[in-house]
Amino acid sequence: QVQLIESGGGLVQAGGSLRLSCTASERTFRRYTMGWFRQAPGKEREFVAAISWSGTLTSRADSVKDRFSISRDNGKNTVYLRMNSLKPEDTAVYYCAADDSLVIHTSESPYDYWGQGTQVTVSS
Repeated sequence: QVQLIESGGGLVQAGGSLRLSCTASERTFRRYTMGWFRQAPGKEREFVAAISWSGTLTSRADSVKDRFSISRDNGKNTVYLRMNSLKPEDTAVYYCAADDSLVIHTSESPYDYWGQGTQVTVSS
């Protein structure tokens, strides 16, 4: 059982930046494709970004492609989401997730483990 703990959320003004971190409990972290999803109030959870186990492949949603970046440090069992030029519509609970397949997935169902989420609020 992989435990994922997100951190780095908070309140930021529009145009600001945040970096979210997600740390895994196990050294097998390096085997997993990692993803970030978000859920805004009253909306379904949606894909934000994902990164392959090696860090060489990434995928980002069109809505964040020019503003967010995903990276990982397998030595620290941690995946990051760097968010720049934040907009009020980025306000959501952000979740990280782990998928033990070798393919990057943008849907929720392949992901086996989920964190508890961290709140990001962007004020206008």
